[in-house]
Amino acid sequence: MSILEAILLGLVQGISEFLPISSTAHLTLTGRMLNVIDAGKPEEWTAFIAVIQLGTLLSILVYFYKDLVNILTAFFTEVIGKRTKFSLLSENSKLGWLIISGSIPIAVIGLGLKKIIEGTLTKNLWVIGTSLIVLAVILAIAEKTAKFKKEMKDITIKDAILIGAAQSMALIPGSSRSGTTITGGLFCGLKRETAARFSFLLSIPAVFASGLLELKESIKFMNHDLMTAMIIATVVSGISGYIAIDFLLKFLKKNTTFAFIIYRIVIGIVILSLLYTNIIQK
Repeated sequence: MSILEAILLGLVQGISEFLPISSTAHLTLTGRMLNVIDAGKPEEWTAFIAVIQLGTLLSILVYFYKDLVNILTAFFTEVIGKRTKFSLLSENSKLGWLIISGSIPIAVIGLGLKKIIEGTLTKNLWVIGTSLIVLAVILAIAEKTAKFKKEMKDITIKDAILIGAAQSMALIPGSSRSGTTITGGLFCGLKRETAARFSFLLSIPAVFASGLLELKESIKFMNHDLMTAMIIATVVSGISGYIAIDFLLKFLKKNTTFAFIIYRIVIGIVILSLLYTNIIQK
């Protein structure tokens, strides 16, 4: 993998990780076009994707630095230190519990399906193309039925678990982590910007855990060229990811997600059409 290819993959990862369009779909499609995916070693590509996600994790940590400091400070002071009852907790402490509660579904399902996630299914373009379309339709339904009333302070433990369950759907390639969690948030009545903001915060434990786990696994595939490519792609994904977060939060203040829904459907149809005509292989 060349430096230019690593930069391009990092750019694709950073932008598509936070926009509800599926980073796995765009990375896999880009990787296929660049011919950098070894079909005989799918676990190497899975490790590469997970590791460069650490760059996008860094962009979340930087972007939400003040929020995270407030959440952690309040949580450790009120929950760990004073053992305050949930009903009496401050908004930041409750948000800490919401993130923990919402992370349980993907932790359980992710560990249970680890073998499948690392296998060839997660690189199958038939699955990716279909997921892009199906989840776009579900997001459209959420847009049409959502109440858009709840802000961050109104999110309940039940909402967090439901949104966390939606996040676990992102284990299906082509679904999009931000797409599924925003969809779950809309179904729970959250405002669009609130759904996106909670989606980003909720992704921190999942991306951190999967990134570190795959970083450990990727050591067996490491060589100087791959390590250099991973570092470059990770840095680029962090920078582009920060820009993508800022763009989406501002965009959803005044706009719906239908632009992304249409985009997903078009890309999904294009992928399936290319597969059907054998122009590209699954």
